[in-house]
Amino acid sequence: MTLLIIAYFGGALTILSPCILPILPFVFARAGQPFIRSTLPMLIGMSVTFALVATLAAVGGSWAVHANEYGRLAALLLLALFGVSLLSPRVASVITQPVVDFGNRLLNASGKPGSESTAANSFILGVATGLLWAPCAGPILGLVLTGAALQGANLQTTFLLVAYAAGAATSLAIALLVGGKIFAGMKRSLGVSERIRQVLGAAVLAGVAVIALGLDTGLLARLSYAGTGAFEQTVLDQLHDKPEIQTSSEVASNSTVSAVVDTTQPFRSNLPIEGAAPSLNGAVEWLNSPPLTIEELRGKVVLIDFWTYSCINCIRTVPYVRAWAEKYKDQGLVVIGVHAPEFAFEKKIDNVKKAVDDFEIGYPVAIDNDYKIWRAFENSYWPAHYLIDAKGQIRYHHFGEGNYRQTEQAIQDLLREAGSKMGATAPVTPDAKGAETSPDLKNVRSGETYLGYKRAASFVSPEGLHADAANAYSIDEPGLNEWGLSGTWTVGAEQAVLDQADGSIVYRFSARDLHLVLGPRAAGKPIRFQVTIDGKPPGTSHGADTDADGYGTVTSTKLYQLVRQSGDVEERTFEIRFLDPDVEAYAFTFG
Repeated sequence: MTLLIIAYFGGALTILSPCILPILPFVFARAGQPFIRSTLPMLIGMSVTFALVATLAAVGGSWAVHANEYGRLAALLLLALFGVSLLSPRVASVITQPVVDFGNRLLNASGKPGSESTAANSFILGVATGLLWAPCAGPILGLVLTGAALQGANLQTTFLLVAYAAGAATSLAIALLVGGKIFAGMKRSLGVSERIRQVLGAAVLAGVAVIALGLDTGLLARLSYAGTGAFEQTVLDQLHDKPEIQTSSEVASNSTVSAVVDTTQPFRSNLPIEGAAPSLNGAVEWLNSPPLTIEELRGKVVLIDFWTYSCINCIRTVPYVRAWAEKYKDQGLVVIGVHAPEFAFEKKIDNVKKAVDDFEIGYPVAIDNDYKIWRAFENSYWPAHYLIDAKGQIRYHHFGEGNYRQTEQAIQDLLREAGSKMGATAPVTPDAKGAETSPDLKNVRSGETYLGYKRAASFVSPEGLHADAANAYSIDEPGLNEWGLSGTWTVGAEQAVLDQADGSIVYRFSARDLHLVLGPRAAGKPIRFQVTIDGKPPGTSHGADTDADGYGTVTSTKLYQLVRQSGDVEERTFEIRFLDPDVEAYAFTFG
């Protein structure tokens, strides 16, 4: 029920987001119509269609993508007819009689005198609008789609998507009711109903043209990247049960953590008890340790770290987890990394082993390829930290990057509660390098971008994205947060694969750091590449995996840091050109 409420409010906030703009002309074209007979059926049709298509997108393959493309084409034709009939009934009457009859039956609420809107017509119009709705993947919708990808198709996913769509429909309905009152007042005072109808018709046709030409993604990408993400995350934080650390023994600052300890009686932390720790059974393999169980860890304080090795947020958290494991191992802390893969290549145990070596991780790592531990903890995030006390109870958790000082304070509290005589110490300050360095959040205007068609967005190569088929692409000058391909590529569900040498990926970004998850299609085959920024070698702005001339080599499937701007962070055009074929490109991340 909590997740349904979260999804509903997340959808309600969508009206504040740029992603709702393409469908607003079609919705506000119903202003002034009876709400029960006209507006409500349209919003229901839009919500139901979105939930169905989003469910298919979450769990389907290329067939669902193609089905949605055909649906969009049909919707565009239908809405274009609607716009023409709004703009000029005389023009509409010139169209062949069967089409006119169908359009009039379907869209007779277009403002023609004497026409009467029906619930069925409005519902079908809502279906068409729903096919055009491509909502932003904010934290809430991302949570739903991630759950679908990890747990497979189920009714819960569909219910959550319906709740998300219902929230958006509610906010649209409120806006439409307010808009309807404004429109009615204009009609009474100015007598310009015909002009209003024509303006709405022009807006509908303009919206159809923008979407048909693929300009909507470019326009939305130019708007603030943050969008409503902060609003949605606030709702998520408020509704998700996330107890705060409230300890009377804690005195903290930005640089030190100290504790007032009463030595006359055993220390008791004020951290709440969140429930018994679930089982650690289900890992397909354990690294750096034999399999561990919650039962045999009684008496120890356990930190569970859910991560996956190509996730930039996880990579930036690893130095802290590694430092905690080393600093507190003699005080009774056991750190366990639970590796739950996001991409298929992260399920390969040899890849995980190499990543563990590269990150110099010495604590136990459970390879949770089947997500059994993930589901046991009811987890939904990378990274996620859970602290388990000496009695086997979860006492603290934190999702995402940051909060390092509070997490370390919680570790110290639970260790003292377990009997450790440790004194107050300053928090760890790990020596992070390369991609492990903390992000420059104040200058980040670009966000995670996937190259596989399952989650691709803002793709602007004029040829369009062709799923699971080799195709020649080209790209000129993308706008901010737009990207494209050059050369012959096969775009799969998760990754884009270069079929011939001398292919490129171009991205217009604004951030200090640019990372790209890359790998060779054939294991062990190195792939050479060169990076340029605004057409020039990066020089001092090269990343950890490139040199000053922009050259580097893909040797394994992992996240590569390709750019770290050394001066002012500005909008830049990034290009990576591969000198050899068979590279696999998965996702951009920024910092």
